[in-house]
Formats: sequence, C-alpha cells, structure tokens
Amino acid sequence: MSAKIKYTDEPLGKTQVIPDFLPSPAALAFREEGVKVTLSLSKKSIEFFKSEATKNHTQYQRMIRRLLDAYVDAQALNKSN
Repeated sequence: MSAKIKYTDEPLGKTQVIPDFLPSPAALAFREEGVKVTLSLSKKSIEFFKSEATKNHTQYQRMIRRLLDAYVDAQALNKSN
C-alpha cells in the first residue's frame, strides 16, 4: 500500500442524495428507566449467566434484563396478532 493515490477532477456521474437514516447521538445514549427489584433465582441460572457474561465481556444482570425484555416484546407481539 505504498503506492500514492492520485486524485483527478473527473465527473462523478449521476448522484442521488439520500435522507439521513442514522439515529441521533441522543437516541443512541438513551437508557430505559430501570426499577430495582429483589429476585431469587436458582444457583444454576446465576452460574450460567455469570459464565456467559464472562465469555461475552458483559454483565450478567444486563443479560438477564435483556432476556426478560425480549420475552416481554415477544409476548406483546403475540397478543397484538
């Protein structure tokens, strides 16, 4: 990749402007409001989530929360059909 690129002033041809489809930085930083709860789970469940969280470099509580959110979303879709 040591070859130098030489740019020329050539026509681009037909171009088209597309609307901005990316979310705003504020939308990317949005976090849903959380509610703290006390919940007893089985030891095997916690060991599983802790192991998977370590493999995926995340927090096990976040994985459990996302699993529950996915379940709720799926149930909401089923009820709307």
